[in-house]
Amino acid sequence: MKLYGYWRSSASYRIRIVLNVKGTDWEYVPVLLNEDEHRQAKFRSVNPAALVPVLEVDGARLAQSPAIAEFLEERHPSPPLLPPDPVGRARVRELQHLIGCDVHPLQNLRVLKLLRAEFGQDDDGVAAWCRRWIRDGFAAYETLAKQRTADGRFSVGDTLTLADAWLLPQVYNAQRFGVDLAPYPTIGSIAAHCAALEPVAAAHPSEQPDAPEAA
Repeated sequence: MKLYGYWRSSASYRIRIVLNVKGTDWEYVPVLLNEDEHRQAKFRSVNPAALVPVLEVDGARLAQSPAIAEFLEERHPSPPLLPPDPVGRARVRELQHLIGCDVHPLQNLRVLKLLRAEFGQDDDGVAAWCRRWIRDGFAAYETLAKQRTADGRFSVGDTLTLADAWLLPQVYNAQRFGVDLAPYPTIGSIAAHCAALEPVAAAHPSEQPDAPEAA
């Protein structure tokens, strides 16, 4: 199994967490987004959308992190990252997509490049843009996770789910862009607990072979 990814890609980070938690054997193939490798013909032959992550398994290539995560959940059902009941699964997916659909796309590298190139934003302007949307998303996530967590360790119930795999990369981004996490104590508690778990810690951007030494 091969994962094409980039060390700081949130979507790649999510799938690294899932792969590690599932205990699968996988090979990491770096795609250097900062050098536009994803736009070159070689990678477009892997994923015409020119995005990471891509999971290559049994001759198939799968893109889009929710699709990859659902595949891994079905292929490797233990430990489960979705609750057994329909309402529980829907609650996890709601939080998952709150991050993946409403927050993360607005900090995607191609969006940030566009802000600089076509709208004249400098680093401060880009960071302010990111903070604006992260705060909105975290306010909603905080409210929902406070209702759904069993003890402040995980987003839903008392085990790690896909919601946590989506939250941790966004917390990493929030810290990069200087978001004050004090107004989100439930998120902070969940992130601190999950980040200390060995499979999650190994998925951190700084632990990836393509990460700069100072990351």
